[in-house]
Amino acid sequence: MTPPDGTRIQRALDTAHAAHAADWGGKNADYIPYLASVDPGLFGLAVATADGELYETGDSGYAFALESISKVFTLALAMEDVGPAAIRKKVGADPTGLPFSSVMALELHGNKPLSPLVNAGAIATTSLVRASTREERWARILRTQRDFAGRDIALSDEVDISEQRTNAHNRAIAWLLYSADTLYSDPMEACEVYTRQCSTLVTVTDLARMGATLAAGGVNPFTGKRVVRHGNVPHILAEMTMEGMYDTSGDWAYVVGIPAKSGVGGGVMAVSPGNLAIAAFSPPLDVVGNSVRGGKAVAQIAIDLGLSLYVTPERRE
Repeated sequence: MTPPDGTRIQRALDTAHAAHAADWGGKNADYIPYLASVDPGLFGLAVATADGELYETGDSGYAFALESISKVFTLALAMEDVGPAAIRKKVGADPTGLPFSSVMALELHGNKPLSPLVNAGAIATTSLVRASTREERWARILRTQRDFAGRDIALSDEVDISEQRTNAHNRAIAWLLYSADTLYSDPMEACEVYTRQCSTLVTVTDLARMGATLAAGGVNPFTGKRVVRHGNVPHILAEMTMEGMYDTSGDWAYVVGIPAKSGVGGGVMAVSPGNLAIAAFSPPLDVVGNSVRGGKAVAQIAIDLGLSLYVTPERRE
């Protein structure tokens, strides 16, 4: 497909922002105190292209918690370390069919996570990042986030403390994984580092640049740095398609047609391979943990720009 031009992209952004700014559906995540305190009226959108152009509207400069979107970038790092075959074997590439924090999903599948984009699989993926110490593992994950964004992403101590104090459920998941030999480091180390990776702060423009690095085949189009091997990108995007929007991932593929990942901090990142990435931020979530405004806006932009991977040229009979 021919990539959309800048005027068309900006118009799509502005139209989607205007269409959904007054949508007050959903509510902030309240099981993490920091997230509950974020202004629910915030709403930003951005698009970054695979050739390094950036477009934005709304609250695009507000820094919010990356949360589960971090799973994509740790997956990219772990895949660089152990390869896509090992990720598929040790973690999986299928939707769980259950909520992202489900213990039942583990019990039903022999304590194998199935997907690196649910909590159990993300903790297992974190444990696969090569490191001899906790701090080395964390430093490599943080550096990967920075390379995807093209700037110095930082950990928020406030978010991290709020998350570490409320992550007992994830600690339990880590021990279940460890008991079944599906975790590959000390369980509490893996859980603690996983929680840190979710606690960095990004803007919606950062998120668009991070997605554009995948859209550009693993090279950050704003810095020119190769962040992930070209051959690993299709596997990362496939994982996003399967589980990136949690329980609604199938509906998302059906209606929108491009890989995406959401986070309970209110972020959404969608990738049109070879073209661009769309990012959104709005804190109120639906019942499965996806941003209400963000999801609607990203979907509208993708549809307006004709980005679905599943649309083929119509032939005359």
